Amino acid sequence: MTYFLEYTIPAASDDAEFEFPHDEINAGTTVPLTQTDAEIVHTPALPARTGIIGATVPEAKLEAEQLITHSRATEAALYFDPSNSLQAGVGTLVATFTEDRGWQDA
Repeated sequence: MTYFLEYTIPAASDDAEFEFPHDEINAGTTVPLTQTDAEIVHTPALPARTGIIGATVPEAKLEAEQLITHSRATEAALYFDPSNSLQAGVGTLVATFTEDRGWQDA
């Protein structure tokens, strides 16, 4: 079974931001910010949707919690999605996780 974890990765500190070039002409090209004239996009957080492999919900939760623990995320949502979509919110919500309460089944 395939599960997906959706979470938000905050920047390293309160005053930091992620910066990346936005260049529709050269989409998919990675260029250091100092070497591009493209518009620079700033954001304090990045959304993420990551595939979690687990045969059961408890296995998926365990793997997902390890990922959350090693990121700066403080909350997440676990979806069951047999379509393997990378679109946010696709699938059946299985559980939510918050740093202070742990897992809450949907």
